Amino acid sequence: MSIAIVGAGLGGLALARMLHVNGIDAVVYEREPSRGARDQGGMLDIHSGQRALREAGLIDRFYTIARGAGQDMRLLEPDGTLLLQEDTPDDAPLERPEVDRADLRNLLLDSLPDGMVRWGHAFTSADDGLLHFADGSSATCDLLVGADGAQSRVRPLLTDARPAHIGQNVVELGIPDIDRTHPDLAAMVGRGNYWVLGDGLSLAAQRNGDGRVRIGLSFYNTAEDWIAGSGIPFDDPAAARARLIDLLPGWEPRITALIAACDDTVVPRAITALPTGLTWPSTPGVTLLGDAAHLMPPVGQGANMALLDGALLGLALAAHPDDFSAAVEEYEHEMFERTGAAARMSADMQALLMSPDAAQEMLAFFQPDGAARG
Repeated sequence: MSIAIVGAGLGGLALARMLHVNGIDAVVYEREPSRGARDQGGMLDIHSGQRALREAGLIDRFYTIARGAGQDMRLLEPDGTLLLQEDTPDDAPLERPEVDRADLRNLLLDSLPDGMVRWGHAFTSADDGLLHFADGSSATCDLLVGADGAQSRVRPLLTDARPAHIGQNVVELGIPDIDRTHPDLAAMVGRGNYWVLGDGLSLAAQRNGDGRVRIGLSFYNTAEDWIAGSGIPFDDPAAARARLIDLLPGWEPRITALIAACDDTVVPRAITALPTGLTWPSTPGVTLLGDAAHLMPPVGQGANMALLDGALLGLALAAHPDDFSAAVEEYEHEMFERTGAAARMSADMQALLMSPDAAQEMLAFFQPDGAARG
């Protein structure tokens, strides 16, 4: 019996690793031509997902690439008022360390045997266990696992649900080698996350392991077509940076200086999510994991849930190696409950961020007893 995993993201690779260590054959089909074909994004806050890495026998290797200092956080208002500062002691437990997504993906890829990932295979459709790819090739499988992200092509085999815009648009920028090029801004951002919350706006600056600070400017309560009508000239990075600063009237100049210092990578993103608590009838021969199954608002749950999906589906298949349907039904029952709770929590967090008094709402969330932290 054969297993095909569509998508070499974190969840698909976690599943592949679990199957490999349990002696179960599987193939991962990935549309990208190689592991380095595109930028993999910024840092991830790995908390509950550590269980998946432990189950996969990779937790010690994970700790060698994780950044404990990434747990540091600074929360500010747009006028520069510092509301909260949390600095992590060097010897603190790695409860929620940050890790570069690319480093974590490489860790998972390096744990698999050569040939288990088939690069350059863009999945297009499936029928009766026969998979079709964009290059005209095909393959057979007994179980198809859609780990192919927000725009999953496997998902329609199970549900008509599609991601919908959640009222948030983001512009991503970054400052390379910030400690050398802008030491004053580096000191201001600190070692981890620097978060400025205003009325319908936020700026999140995040340290990456390669010395780059990634910046995300979020515009809340905006329509899906906001990007097109924003007046931001994305084909002219210098003008785009100037326009973004204009969209932050009254903000502390040291904060907007972060935008002025960014390089010419300016990327807009419309943020979408699947319906909270999405389920489907268990169907023999196919299932989903990660964003394909439960795309959530981007508040720190998605990668952790994907890792757990992969690990727990792998454990279920190892427990039922001759009955994939029973394994999938067991996995989906647990996954629906776990990720439904995470999606509801993410939606609640998203509502806080979209509130008129987001900074104080978030301060109360992080500091419910009013005690000083730092």
